[in-house]
Amino acid sequence: MSTWKNKTLCITGGTGSFGKQMLQRMLSTDISEIRIFSRDENKQDSLRSECKDSRVRYIIGDVRDAKSVESALSGVSYVFHAAALKQVPSCEFFPQEAVATNVIGSANVLNAAVANSVESIVCLSTDKAVYPINAMGQTKALMEKTAQAIARQNNNTGTRITITRYGNVMMSRGSVIPIFLDQARNGLHLTLTNPKMTRFMMSLEESVELVLFALQNGENGDLFVQKAPAATMANLANAIITAYGNPSLSALNVIGVRHGEKKAETLLSTEEMSFAIDLGSYFKVPIDNRSLDYLSGGSIKEISLEAESFTSDNTKQLNIQEIVQLLLKVV
Repeated sequence: MSTWKNKTLCITGGTGSFGKQMLQRMLSTDISEIRIFSRDENKQDSLRSECKDSRVRYIIGDVRDAKSVESALSGVSYVFHAAALKQVPSCEFFPQEAVATNVIGSANVLNAAVANSVESIVCLSTDKAVYPINAMGQTKALMEKTAQAIARQNNNTGTRITITRYGNVMMSRGSVIPIFLDQARNGLHLTLTNPKMTRFMMSLEESVELVLFALQNGENGDLFVQKAPAATMANLANAIITAYGNPSLSALNVIGVRHGEKKAETLLSTEEMSFAIDLGSYFKVPIDNRSLDYLSGGSIKEISLEAESFTSDNTKQLNIQEIVQLLLKVV
């Protein structure tokens, strides 16, 4: 985007890892205003102490409260919707809370964006939304379906709705890497759920780039993913020991799979890969804009027999040294 001048951006969940990274990126532009919308006043106060830029405005509110969201989006040009409950085990124990935030809260944000004539909203999703087996992934899948349904219903309003989906974001709050780092630096055994598990590897900076790419290149209802590499949990843990730990003291302690965890994650299903458009570093999956009257004609969508889902098992696998090089860039 050539200029952000005279534009206002709102980041929901703006005090999280993504929000803070995006905030720093946007402060390097000529944007007029950035609104940080979140419910945690302590995190907002900490961020306010770190960031003294007068263009940043902090708004206390909860996506579950439709009125507070609608007020926050008044006069906003763009929205990055990052607010969510993201921890798989906690969502397993409190699925109704995940529904309230990830589904109903997201609908509130989307409807408020349309009501306020926001130019574009990008909704952040997760690989756990594909073939979901846990409450977090199931609610994120419903968030995606809600976003696309509202995109269809409001196709001519001028508000463009797009979705980004990505896997493990390195060094994000709640991810496994900070835990491994703390254990390695203290000479403790690294606690693995399953060493053969694979997870996509993506930096916070790459997550920001993906969202900006969707904002600049997406059409209403499009879904974007990055062609991310992956690593086994054993290789990730051993890379952290190699780079930051003491190999003579550290070891791997397998504690077993937690509630709702998969062996591998999927960024695009077989069905989505049938219609995905290869954009080089990214895949784009356009929305299916057919009506429910399937006999009325129009293009027929056929699932390719040759399509294969894009998973953390069949993407490029990083070895220990490659992971070390990545860690040196983000830690």
